[in-house]
Amino acid sequence: MIAENTQTQMRKGILEYCVLLIISKGEIYASDIIAELKKARLLVVEGTLYPLLTRLKNNGLLSYNWVESTSGPPRKYYLLTAEGKEILNKLDITWMELSYAIETSKQTKS
Repeated sequence: MIAENTQTQMRKGILEYCVLLIISKGEIYASDIIAELKKARLLVVEGTLYPLLTRLKNNGLLSYNWVESTSGPPRKYYLLTAEGKEILNKLDITWMELSYAIETSKQTKS
């Protein structure tokens, strides 16, 4: 039970970073973000993703464009703002530092 809780917390902790990474590749639709997260084995449902996207947008990290769809209503495509790119760069550095700390800890294991 303790391991499962820790695993869940670790996934939650990197979800925002992963979403920013995915969006940094170019304009993307929310369901495509979910598909990318599933490919990475970070299973996320719409009920988790949409509030996160709204929070990132409200914090100035994302913007969106409405694009007409041939098969229904217009779709909202997300992209990083300049501030979002800055934050992503900072998160990249933090990820490298954390990865180094983990690998170093593994090597010093007795």
